[in-house]
Amino acid sequence: MTGQARLSVEGRVLVLGCGSVSQCLQPLLLAHLDMPHDRLTVLDMTDRRSEIPDTLAAGCRFVQRRLTPENLAETLAEQVGPGDLLVNLTWNIGTEDIIGWCHDNGVLYVDTSVEQWDPYADMNARHPTEKTLYARHHALRRLSRDWGGRGPTAIIEHGANPGLVSHWAKVGLEDVAKAMLENGVEDQGRRARIERALGEADHARMAMETGTRAIHISERDTQIGSLPKDPEEFVNTWSVEGFYEEGVAPAELGWGTHERELPPTAVVPDYGSGNQICLARPGMATWVRSWVPMSGPIQGMLIRHGEAVTISDHLTVTEDDGTVVYRPTVHYAYLPTDAALASVHECKMRGFRLQERQRIMTDEIVSGADELGVLLLGHDLGAWWTGSQLTIEETRKLVSGQNATTLQVAASVLAAVFSAVRHPDRGLCRPDDLDHHEILAIAAPYLGPTPSVRSDWTPQATGPGPFDDFLGVSPSDDPWQFSNILVS
Repeated sequence: MTGQARLSVEGRVLVLGCGSVSQCLQPLLLAHLDMPHDRLTVLDMTDRRSEIPDTLAAGCRFVQRRLTPENLAETLAEQVGPGDLLVNLTWNIGTEDIIGWCHDNGVLYVDTSVEQWDPYADMNARHPTEKTLYARHHALRRLSRDWGGRGPTAIIEHGANPGLVSHWAKVGLEDVAKAMLENGVEDQGRRARIERALGEADHARMAMETGTRAIHISERDTQIGSLPKDPEEFVNTWSVEGFYEEGVAPAELGWGTHERELPPTAVVPDYGSGNQICLARPGMATWVRSWVPMSGPIQGMLIRHGEAVTISDHLTVTEDDGTVVYRPTVHYAYLPTDAALASVHECKMRGFRLQERQRIMTDEIVSGADELGVLLLGHDLGAWWTGSQLTIEETRKLVSGQNATTLQVAASVLAAVFSAVRHPDRGLCRPDDLDHHEILAIAAPYLGPTPSVRSDWTPQATGPGPFDDFLGVSPSDDPWQFSNILVS
């Protein structure tokens, strides 16, 4: 356990949820928060005291209660008040309601995802755009419209992804820009614009001037366990319910200005910032090509994630009249463990009904790593990856009883806690609104190697399919079109 940074906390801390990420975060909070431990409370709907003996031995409190729309305000008021901090690691509890309550009651707030009370209500009858994170983000914008960017800080979606990936995107863009300048940019006007964007930390202009067309959140989890997946069991390295809820939702992505045509089944929202599209097909049934340094080319699931909303929005460049002149395509490409892949396949065979038996892999893991990062594509250097390569061996040296995936998330939550306490009056914040240097300084000791490297990968690098010639399939002359990324 690293103890490099300490944070003085004057008030109380409430952690909602005691699942895999919460159990990984708790020892980090005990190590880094300078406060009496009896002011830290963990609340969960089931009695999980037996799973957190060290937390309780340190003097922390545990409260068992199921949160509902009816008891939410009363329950929160019993645990936190003005100047306190709430860390929300639950699923399917309305984010709007909790953030609204925290704002009205002076409570700092951090979470890893934007949730609804019942995301499955009328699932098949709802329009695809109603099931998107785009819709949830715009609901939060409406909620905070009158806050003026002030009030108690509420940092949303600050796990590994969404969360850390927004900060790695900035690091990657800066590294690409610097490398291009070192290699030489012949157009002096363009060179000056890249230098200006670097100097002003204007990452949107940086992305546009470097020619970055697409951004993948590319992840491959190679952790292997000694216990095989049983039939009718869903095995994962993080929340099964969380993975399932986002996996059955529509595939969703930020849509770039360089794209020539919409993909099949695309649905375009008719309101808001217009930076997103979704596909009328589940994310766990939609596959895309991508790349990670250790494994090379991968095919991952286009699972909806908040960073597709926030990164594409943050990197949008508009003219004074509001005309959008640049935006990259942004989406997730997730290749989970072999056990999780088998679980997903079985879930799809069951008509996308989640298995009742569920297991999070921890002590049974015998090898592997979670390689998670941001792949910047289409700029002058081709491809560039920035992220974390955290092995199970390194994880166990840092926090016992955990896996690499949960530690990456917990490290990011810890960094968000530091940010919220240090800057307590910023109102609603997305990861892209925060200082990436400050965040990564806190999280980095728990992330293993964090390379920022160039790649020669393209979507066409693995060659044509075995029947492409017969079918008359030919790749686009622009390798960075989404049509070349999507696996048909």
